[in-house]
Amino acid sequence: MSFLVKLKIKMQCTKIGADEFGNEYFQNKDLKRFVIYKGIAEPSKIPAQWHGWMHYTTDIAPVEINTHRYPWQKSHLPNLTGTKNSYAPKGHMAQGGKRDQVSSDYQSWNPNN
Repeated sequence: MSFLVKLKIKMQCTKIGADEFGNEYFQNKDLKRFVIYKGIAEPSKIPAQWHGWMHYTTDIAPVEINTHRYPWQKSHLPNLTGTKNSYAPKGHMAQGGKRDQVSSDYQSWNPNN
């Protein structure tokens, strides 16, 4: 996002709040909603509570309500696909390309048997 776009948003919109990752959320007079990402603009960095507000699922911003987190809930992670932190199961090329054999592995037909 260019400097001028960020400046326009900050001047013409009302700041609604920020999330734990530093993303800032704004709304203008026409009720259009904007986010200024901290760092790289990656939409998967928006937590679930703010995602609902951004997509007009709710008109109540997460800063106005108490969003209780249960101990079993994990913190939000952005999409890590294509990064060095992405998941690569055993046998994936990034893990050496070798995996254990299983009983359902394909056995090719051999005409000499």
